[in-house]
Amino acid sequence: MQAMVEGKLPMAPIATVIPMKGVTAEHGRILFEAQADERHLNPLGGVHGGFAATVMDSVTACAVHTVLEAGVGYATVDLNVKMVKAVPRGIPLLAEGKVIFVSRSLGIAEGTLKDADGALYAHATATCLIMRPK
Repeated sequence: MQAMVEGKLPMAPIATVIPMKGVTAEHGRILFEAQADERHLNPLGGVHGGFAATVMDSVTACAVHTVLEAGVGYATVDLNVKMVKAVPRGIPLLAEGKVIFVSRSLGIAEGTLKDADGALYAHATATCLIMRPK
């Protein structure tokens, strides 16, 4: 995760569909910047809820990734997203993921999506299955 934030490794391909870039990665915490554009609009012209859900899935899972050893995999098995406010188009938002529990087989994290002033747009919790080599 740190190499991705530093630009030594690319972001995952989903970051081209949902524009996200790494800002900070540390043990148990990750920060992305994300910005919705015209590709993310629903039939009513607002940003589709899938934008926030995808960003929340990314930061919660990547937060879990920050606490794993090299070669250990993970997958989201549960994602609970609360849309608090309509996501704006064309405004950079900060998505933060933090680990709140980790065991040998599970990682639980929470995430927030906020603007530069700290207004909350979405909150999430996620459970990841940790897949250790046998």
